[in-house]
Formats: sequence, structure tokens, C-alpha cells
Amino acid sequence: MLTEALEDAPVNTGMQTDLPIIHIGMATCGLASGARGLLDLIKKEVEKRQLNVQIVPTGCIGMCHNEPLVDVTMPGKYRVSYKNVKPMTLTQIFESHFGKNDFAKKYAVCQIPLEGAEPYEGLALMSDLPFFKGQVKIVTKRCGMIDPLSIEDYIAMDGYKALKKALTSMTPEEVVEQVTKSGLRGRGGGGFPTGLKWSLTQKSPGPEKFVVCNADEGDPGAFMDRSVLEGDPHAVLEGMIIASYAVGGAKKGYIYCRAEYPLAIRHLRKAIQDAKAHNFLGDNILGTGLCFDIEIKEGAGAYVCGEETALLASIMGERGMPWPKPPFPAQKGVWGKPSVINNVETLGNIGHIILNGGEWYASYGSEKTKGTKTFALTGSIKNSGLIEVPAGTPLREIIYSIGGGMVEKKIPFKAAQLGGPSGGCIPVDGLDTPVDFENVVAAGAIMGSGGIVVMDEAACIVDTAKFFLKFTQDESCGECTPCRVGSKIMLDILTRITEGKGQEGDLDELVRLSMYVKSNSLCGLGGAAPNPVLSTIRYFREEYEAHIRDKRCPGTVCNDLIKYVVIEEDCTTCGLCEPVCPSGSVTWEKGEVAHIDLTTCIRCKACVDACKFRAII
Repeated sequence: MLTEALEDAPVNTGMQTDLPIIHIGMATCGLASGARGLLDLIKKEVEKRQLNVQIVPTGCIGMCHNEPLVDVTMPGKYRVSYKNVKPMTLTQIFESHFGKNDFAKKYAVCQIPLEGAEPYEGLALMSDLPFFKGQVKIVTKRCGMIDPLSIEDYIAMDGYKALKKALTSMTPEEVVEQVTKSGLRGRGGGGFPTGLKWSLTQKSPGPEKFVVCNADEGDPGAFMDRSVLEGDPHAVLEGMIIASYAVGGAKKGYIYCRAEYPLAIRHLRKAIQDAKAHNFLGDNILGTGLCFDIEIKEGAGAYVCGEETALLASIMGERGMPWPKPPFPAQKGVWGKPSVINNVETLGNIGHIILNGGEWYASYGSEKTKGTKTFALTGSIKNSGLIEVPAGTPLREIIYSIGGGMVEKKIPFKAAQLGGPSGGCIPVDGLDTPVDFENVVAAGAIMGSGGIVVMDEAACIVDTAKFFLKFTQDESCGECTPCRVGSKIMLDILTRITEGKGQEGDLDELVRLSMYVKSNSLCGLGGAAPNPVLSTIRYFREEYEAHIRDKRCPGTVCNDLIKYVVIEEDCTTCGLCEPVCPSGSVTWEKGEVAHIDLTTCIRCKACVDACKFRAII
């Protein structure tokens, strides 16, 4: 029999009740901004005022730049969101809602429509904010809206309905057909068609198969999977259960999640426990005869374990090192059995595809990259956070319309690093590049798992390439010589260049080595490691040459190449640079242009950061 929870589930996304509801963002971004202390203050304020309210922790809604976020929903009214909430702000929010039956106009950022409720006058809808206007939320639909620890909240927003539909009205072949029609491609970076991967696993002979979720998110600046696991863990479980049915009745699944994500792991464990209690996991799921269980495997943080075969080796207790393909995991995976491996975002899409149909999902996106893609926006950008946009959205729209542009308006955009350490830089001339698998590769980067690191003109492109190459070199498993040795030689050359010891011919040698490493490495990590070097040389060769020939760092980042100078015509004689200099190298008198003594300057950049007028370079 189907569980009563599914049969009686309301479809209301706002959890309207007779009681006021206070939501607080308790994902990692919220906690890092002080949400835990804020939650304690909310509880004290509720007790002090003797209020009868529900306090609901939520995941990340995407506005990490506005954390901590607190929402208030009064009975019969829209849900009001407040940004950057502080103790003093909290008092005024309580007074407005519970004392004046209004909202705190000074601190409210938007309101969220709820079925059967009325809006407040004079407050923008969430969908009208520039940050959300260009977004289409599918995978992140529930993130920030529900309590991730409540299976009832998940069910109230159509949770597990796709599982019911798949198990009771579709054959495994029909499930695979819908996933294939959707055009969904692996969101972990490879972009392999998900329907084809499932079909290959389904057709592989043998009674024992496995479903594996790759949650080993390791790219610097990437937090898409973490946000989904923290904010909507049941969506990943539902995707895995549907996959187990589709590939031929796999009885065991693994979620491989790095131990550095303790909150995500706690939420997953609670979700698995609740799913078993409601008969969505375990024996005879929903009375259909399907038996499937999920185990969490915690990774120790090795970046290479994000590569699927290294991940499988780690699950089996072996050293996390890639193995040659073929055979592919669909033929020989965990314990030598056919295994389907998908990442968190891919699995998070499955329930929506089954519920709404493959053609519905394929109506979003570009010609060859269907659906939506989540991205983690970080770096020198005003609105950092998690976004979800249709594939093919221009990079310019992501950075300026959704991201709000540069943090410092006077410092223009320089480049965006897409795809993490395996990706590449796209310069200002490439801002109109549609962000999908094909177009981003043509531009010299990769879409990867979805990290976008935005850099302004104050960044050094050579130092950036060195940073990412050092990361991949440190994370190399050492199994193959091209990656292990080749990346080390390339890193040595880049280090010399940033130290002012670059030589003519270094760039040609870097390109030669890059092509060798790409062509001869065993796995995708080594094959993609040179991408940041190749893309930056392609677009910023003049900056490399400035380091090599002129012994100058245009971004004033490489300490050995910096000589800070005050531009007299730009100096406003404000004197802000003088008190911040730790070595006393900056001298200034009222009404006079500042001066820097290069013999004692320690190149700490404090004066540059203090100058609001870019008069020190």
C-alpha cells in the first residue's frame, strides 16, 4: 500500500497554518554569518513576548550575500524575507509583525507568494528581484523554502510523487525513456547523457547492480551540491530510488560525500532514516516489491575521488586512484558489478523530470544542453551565492543582471574562471558566451560542476593560473607520469614567472607541456589540469609577457614584481593610505600628495586597499 503521507499530502508550498512561522536560513552560509546565535535570540524573543509561533530552520535559498536571512509568515499573508539580520534588526522585525501587524520596511528584501494568502503593499516579490528574475528553479525549488529535516515538508512540495508515479504506472524502460527525452546530461562536469548511462546499466547482464551518488564536490569556490544536500536531501534520495528501479532493480546505493560537509551528512542521515520509516526506502517500497537501501560513504577529501573510477575504488576500501576505461562503471563498477553513477544535481533533477515529463524539462536550455544548471557565484561579484538558470544563459546576464556586477564599480571585470581548477578563464570579450557545454568549451573553459569565480582588473591572471595548477598538482594521485611530473614542471615555470625570473620561451614551453599532459594523462583530472594555463595564455598573453619581459605585475599581486607608486593626478590628498601602512613607508601631510618609500615598503598592499580612488598602483 502507498503511504498515507503521500495520499494526503497538501500541495501548498508555503506551509500556511493558523500560527505565524519564522524561517531562518541554517545552511552553511547562514551559520557562517551568525545564524546559530540569531536562532537563540529568536527563541528568547518568542519566549519573552509569549508568542505561539513555529520556528523553522531552512536550507540556502541562494542569496548567500544576504545571510543571515530570516523570513516571517503571518497567517493569511505572504512570506516576508529579511536580509543581513542583526540583533537590533530582529527586535524591529518582531515589533512590526507582532505589534503593528505590518512588516519592517527598512529591512525587508522581498515577499514570497503563498497560495490563498494576501500580499503586503509596497514590497517587491521575490521573482521580481534582479537576482531571481532570470532564474528558473528546478533542482533548487525547495531549497530555502522547507525544513530539510522534515519529510512532511518535502512531501507537501510534491516530494516522492515522482517515485509513486514511476513505481506504479511506468516500466523501467519508460522511466529511462523519459530521462532520455529530457536531454539531461551529467551535471558533475562530464556532460554524459544521463538516459544513455541508465540504459547501458539497465542492459548490462547480472542480477546485482548498484546506484552511486557522487557528492564529492571539491572544486575551489563550488558549493552547488552542498547546498542541495543541506537544503533538500530527500530529492537526491528520490532520484536514487527511481534510478534503482530504472536500471533493473538495484538493491544497494551509495552516497559518496566528503567528510568536510558535516551538515550535509547529518541531513542525509536523517533523510534516510525518515524515508525508511515512511517506506520510501528498504524492503517492498510502497508495496511494489522494490527493495533498495542507501549507505553513506564519507570521503577523506581527496580531489581525485571526484573522478568516478577513483570514487568507486574508495567506496570499496581501496586507494582512490582512477582505473583505465573501458570497462565503464555501467559494465563493471562497485564490487565488479554494473553501477550507475550520477552527481547530486543530476539526481535532484530526476523527480521533476518523471513528474512533469521529459519534454517539459527539455523545453528549458539550449539546443544541446537541456534544462537548467546551478552555479556557485564567488569572487569579486556583488551578489555571491547559488543560482539556477536555463542552460545557454549568457555569461553577461549571470554576472551583471543576476550577480549585480563587480563589488567595486570602479574596478572593471577582467575574467571569469569556469569549471574550477579543470576549467579556464573567459575574458571580457567572451561575456556574451552562452553558458552551456559546447559554447563554454569553445571559449577555452568547461562548464564543470558549476563554479564561477569572477575576477576584476585587480586580479593577476598569472597568479590565478598558478593557484589552480598548484591545486591540481597537490591533488594529483600520482598514478600516471604526465600528470604527476608534467603538472609539477608547469607549476615550477609559473612560479618562476611570478617571482620575476621568467625567461623568453617559457610560454611556448607551457603550451607544449600542456598539450602533452592533456593528451597522455590517465583520467579527466590530469587531462583538464592544463586548462587554466592554456586559456589564460590564449586571452592574456600580454600580461604573461609583462611578467617575463618587463618584470611587472599589472594586477599588483605578485610581490616580487610590485613597486607601489602614487599617481599624483589621481591622489585626492585624503591621507587614508598613511595610517594603514605597517612599515611606516607611506608619508603624508595634510593637503599634500602621499609618498611611498620603496626601500622600506614590504608590499603588503594595505595602502592599495585603503585608497578608494585607485591612485596607488
